[in-house]
Amino acid sequence: MGINRLDPLLPDMAAFVRVVDCASFSAAARQLGVTPSAVSRMVSRLEASLGLRLLERSTRQLRLSEAGNDVYQRCVAMMDAARDVVSLAESAHEAPRGLLRVSMPKAFGRRVIHPLMPEFLRRYPEVQVQLMLNDRMLNPVGDEMDLVIQVTDQPPPTWVAWRLMQVRQLLCAAPAYLAARGVPKHPSELAGHDCLYLGETPSDANWTFRKGQEHASVTVHGRYVCNHSEVRLEGMLQGFGIACLPHFIAAEALGKGEAAQVLPDWEYIGAYQGSAWLLSLPNRRMTPKYRVFIDYLLEKLRA
Repeated sequence: MGINRLDPLLPDMAAFVRVVDCASFSAAARQLGVTPSAVSRMVSRLEASLGLRLLERSTRQLRLSEAGNDVYQRCVAMMDAARDVVSLAESAHEAPRGLLRVSMPKAFGRRVIHPLMPEFLRRYPEVQVQLMLNDRMLNPVGDEMDLVIQVTDQPPPTWVAWRLMQVRQLLCAAPAYLAARGVPKHPSELAGHDCLYLGETPSDANWTFRKGQEHASVTVHGRYVCNHSEVRLEGMLQGFGIACLPHFIAAEALGKGEAAQVLPDWEYIGAYQGSAWLLSLPNRRMTPKYRVFIDYLLEKLRA
């Protein structure tokens, strides 16, 4: 089919999508502001041009044929692309404004995202931001989230994802603790130390490490266990043992010399590491408030 034959079919494709979405010629006609017979002619013209039966019609219902389902999916993609074009045009003229609700893990939100917000809010005075700090990943539909930040190796495959930064887990201890108890040279030596760990499940006490091709696992113990990384940080600084902490939690204490990294040549393998991803539903319209927030986080965190 040449391009000259394709152009007149674009309105018919749009009408076909509306009919399927409404499951009714009459309802689609009301939304389009035309008569049901006009919508029926548009769908029939599309079927004739493609040489395919798209809809199985009966007195009570409409049903997509097998070919019709394939055509519908592609026409939906066409409509989504058209909406993106309109969104781009609107974005060029609109100022960023409105409320953004963003969900993220507690520690990441407190230590990484919150410090960036004052500059963002000054830069975009008509945008309001609501941070939802929750270690349970919120549902963007049911929980009415606009964007979600998740720390994982791989983001959900059906979502639109932007990689913000790498997240690593480090072992740290106060210098006074290491002076009194000694510095571990191998992960197996952690069994003889007090360790601060997550403690939500029994497996949280099983720490696994990698150095090149070598792997090591150890079951750790300690007098102080907590499922909040900032509490583990404070416990570590008080000398209660060796803590496993996200690098962004440990960074300040390490920089000030208040903590020392333990087993720096070994890579901790476990939960809450990989990358921090900013996630959006695939059909979400990227209005200016979304775009400037996404671009701002990428600017700050990728740098």
